[in-house]
Amino acid sequence: MDILVPVDGSDCSFRALGFAAEMARRYEGRLDAVHFAEAESESTDAVLDRAERVLDAQDVDTEPEVNTDVDVEFRPSDSVGDGILALVEERGYDHVVMGHHGAGTLERALLGSAAETVLHADRVPVTVIP
Repeated sequence: MDILVPVDGSDCSFRALGFAAEMARRYEGRLDAVHFAEAESESTDAVLDRAERVLDAQDVDTEPEVNTDVDVEFRPSDSVGDGILALVEERGYDHVVMGHHGAGTLERALLGSAAETVLHADRVPVTVIP
C-alpha cells in the first residue's frame, strides 16, 4: 500500500501523518509526506523538519534518499487539492491520509478546501483526520 500524506504545518496534518505512519507500518506500506506551497521558504523547511520528527517518533525510516519507506518533500502548487490529485495520478498512490481543520464557509469559498477537493474527486480512498 502506497500512502500519501499532505502536511501543511497544522496540528491536524501532523496527526494525520502519525495515523498514516501507523497504517503504513501495520500494512507494510510505503509512506510519502509532501508539503505543497507556492515557493520553498524557511516555513516550508520547518514543516518538513516537523514531519520528519513525527515520523522519527513513530519509528518510521525517514531517509529520503533511500525512497523505499518514506519520502518527505516540498512540491510547488497554486491549488493544494489539485496538486494532491496530480501527485496521486503521477505516482499511483493507493490511499491519501490528510488532516482537515474545518475551515469556515467564507474561508472555504475563498480558498477552497484541499480535503474536500480530494474527497469529491473520488479517485483514491481518503482518510480525513480532524
